[in-house]
Amino acid sequence: MVSHDAPSSFAALGVPASLTRVLADRGITVPTPIQAATLPDSLAGRDVLGRGRTGSGKTYAFVLPVIARLADEMSPTTRRPRRPRALILAPTRELATQIDEALTPLARAAGLTSKTVFGGVGQNPQVQAIARGVDIVVACPGRLEDLIQQGHVSLDSVEVTVLDEADHMADLGFLPSVRRLLDKTPRTGQRMLFSATLDNAVGTLVTRYLTQPVTHEADSAQSPVSSMSHHVLHVSGDAHLPVLLDLVASPGRKVVFTRTKHRAKKLARQLNASGVPAVELHGNLSQNARTRTMDAFHSGAAHTLVATDIAARGIHVDDVGLVIHADPPVEHKAYLHRSGRTARAGASGSVITLMMDDQVRDVRDLTRKAGINPKTTRVHATHPFLGEIAPGERTFPGGYAPVASISSSSSSGSRGRGGRSGGSGRPRQSGSGQGQARQGQSRQGQGRSPQGQTRAGQGSGQGQPRSGRNGSQGRPARSGGGAAAFSTSSRSGRR
Repeated sequence: MVSHDAPSSFAALGVPASLTRVLADRGITVPTPIQAATLPDSLAGRDVLGRGRTGSGKTYAFVLPVIARLADEMSPTTRRPRRPRALILAPTRELATQIDEALTPLARAAGLTSKTVFGGVGQNPQVQAIARGVDIVVACPGRLEDLIQQGHVSLDSVEVTVLDEADHMADLGFLPSVRRLLDKTPRTGQRMLFSATLDNAVGTLVTRYLTQPVTHEADSAQSPVSSMSHHVLHVSGDAHLPVLLDLVASPGRKVVFTRTKHRAKKLARQLNASGVPAVELHGNLSQNARTRTMDAFHSGAAHTLVATDIAARGIHVDDVGLVIHADPPVEHKAYLHRSGRTARAGASGSVITLMMDDQVRDVRDLTRKAGINPKTTRVHATHPFLGEIAPGERTFPGGYAPVASISSSSSSGSRGRGGRSGGSGRPRQSGSGQGQARQGQSRQGQGRSPQGQTRAGQGSGQGQPRSGRNGSQGRPARSGGGAAAFSTSSRSGRR
């Protein structure tokens, strides 16, 4: 096994000048450790096993050699209908899309084409593109197998195959499908496997499909991340939601993780009803709803993403400063991948686990296996420590309400909830039946504050922002009736 720390320039690693120019145009000039470690071997055509934690830059580590190989004049294949020349397998639609977004400008510079293939959307555009001929297919295993069985795709011309997030494919039960797909690719082709961890299931793939692989490890899942702080907040059952509300009302983007789809949906609804703009991401959403969710989170229209573990792998959003495990995960690998949504690409971030009395032993085992030693603090809804680990003014702009969802709910006569069309993060509606979202309003006694104001002290109606944590200030409303509005300065859409 080879371990590297010192990055070099992309040109020095052997990346073609046409590709380094594209990277430079995107502000990418210094390789990350995993890129510096793997690129010399992958560009030379060797089979590579790359182990690196989430957010370490694995995507460019395999995208660059794939494009360089296919663009080389010595490549034995050319673009043909139904026969892609490279295959990149990913466990989720979101990750496949993000890989393709990173790949597209580089492929365009090299005169290559690509297509994503995944379920949840109609297959005809995918079939038509592949029928015309594409160089690179970025696919989730299930839909790709379907297209192969229908005769729309053949993998017999694949020169290079990449498995990204291989350990997650094992967790999701994709390995039988992955094996069937790899069996259809030429044995002589180059294969690269990237994973944050290497367990027995992934090891089986390495043994069976990689030929004399060169193993590189940089920023592994067990490596400490100096810019990431870990905290465990011990809360009572009735303080769980109020503490969470306080944390997500702090400035910046947050990702909140739950164990189940039902819990993600319910928690997003509770946050929206309390004035925190939140969207949800889980397996019950259609692809269009997932896209709308991520667009809202990317743009800053919603600052909180409530997600199941589907988002722990591959979802990259700049400036996620806080990851909250509202429900501690079952095992340590999930903790590490969830936590990897923050402190990416050199940025700092915090990870907070909410722990109730019956979870103490499980959380201790979880953090020990994850190789971290978090600070544990017993807190309540107005504890000053909340302001230390998530600093800044608490703001409540009102629940996230896409226009399409409001229109839908208005026409359908929803009873106290937003429309169902988007499936993500609708706020609780007013009881009037008019479908109007409570944007930026709060309930103080029997009245409502004007939109755009923040609550000061005990709701004097002066519209002064709440600063810091002196006395009883700086707390979100704990009833379901909403909370004070949000200062627009924290909605700057930092990316």
